[in-house]
Amino acid sequence: MSSPTPAPTRVQRPSAEVRWADELARLRERDAAAGAVVPDGWHLSPRSVVDFVLGDAGRRDGLGLETKFVGERALVERCVVALATDRGLMLVGEPGTAKSFLSELLAAAVSGDSTLTVQGTASTTEDAIKYSWNYALLLARGPSLDALVPAPVHRGMSDGKVVRFEEITRCPIETQDSLLSVLSERLLVVPELDDEHRVLHARRGFAVVATANVRDRGVNDMSAALKRRFNFETIHAISDVRRETALVQRQSDAILADAGITSTVPGDLTEVLVTLFSELRRGQTADGRPVEQLSTAMSTAEAVSVAVATGLAAAWFADRPPRGEDVVGALLGTALKDSDDDRSRLRGYLTRVAKERGGRWRELYAARDLLDG
Repeated sequence: MSSPTPAPTRVQRPSAEVRWADELARLRERDAAAGAVVPDGWHLSPRSVVDFVLGDAGRRDGLGLETKFVGERALVERCVVALATDRGLMLVGEPGTAKSFLSELLAAAVSGDSTLTVQGTASTTEDAIKYSWNYALLLARGPSLDALVPAPVHRGMSDGKVVRFEEITRCPIETQDSLLSVLSERLLVVPELDDEHRVLHARRGFAVVATANVRDRGVNDMSAALKRRFNFETIHAISDVRRETALVQRQSDAILADAGITSTVPGDLTEVLVTLFSELRRGQTADGRPVEQLSTAMSTAEAVSVAVATGLAAAWFADRPPRGEDVVGALLGTALKDSDDDRSRLRGYLTRVAKERGGRWRELYAARDLLDG
């Protein structure tokens, strides 16, 4: 008797080129029909790359593209232009401002592959960036292409694809500088190989997108030589509460639906949550009153996490629609993590600000004692 066929494994988070494969296909068809100029090695035209990242909501000629990244079109256009030059693209900003997500979207649109990624840490070595060796084959056959194990940069140069370097400034400076010849001369030397294969020249389409958090040490410690080989773009937190609310609502709804939760966080409660994050991030209320900022990053990504936790807690343990008390409970584990003083700062905000506002704000004010637990 044969065993039953196992169900397909569900991926927690598909890469961008998988999640939005249909959109990418529609954009390729539009480029082909319009005779759009597509740079050599790219999958889409520059205009289509920008449309993929920002979406085309409200446009009569739109393809129904989802808004994935909320930011200024000029910023995204500069990023796309940088990828077509002989320089790298460096995205810097506060934690949680979607730098990594933007780099993923750009790689998916330009190369159709966002998985060539180096995760920068204090222990990242040049081997993890360029190439290493299969030592069994190295001992048996000597240095050869068969024994070489390509890392993301080698693969990106060979295939003409975008390579993502996450948190590059967490790497030692000498490790960062291993990119100098790659970025300036567009070649990689493997001295162990024979003359025919020693030098790898990058194919068209190859580019490097790096990210760095301004809160981490190292952004200002990069060598001047490496800085010159990057175009720097600063990614700011979303300043428009309405746009940020729409993004948090859309993303939290999708995550909750994927978890089998039929009820979502009500729109007015999501607006309160995003407003809270925005005001604590700026250190000022909408009407100009100062509030104490939290030490943690009150980012859009954190707001999505709070919204999702709010929805899950209400559905799993209260069997009712989400309320303000669920938001306060979710804030305990999601937003309060860097300093014990953040608890009193958040309580003070709820006491002084939420108390004066109506609607859902009253629910948060009534639940403020949860912060004392």
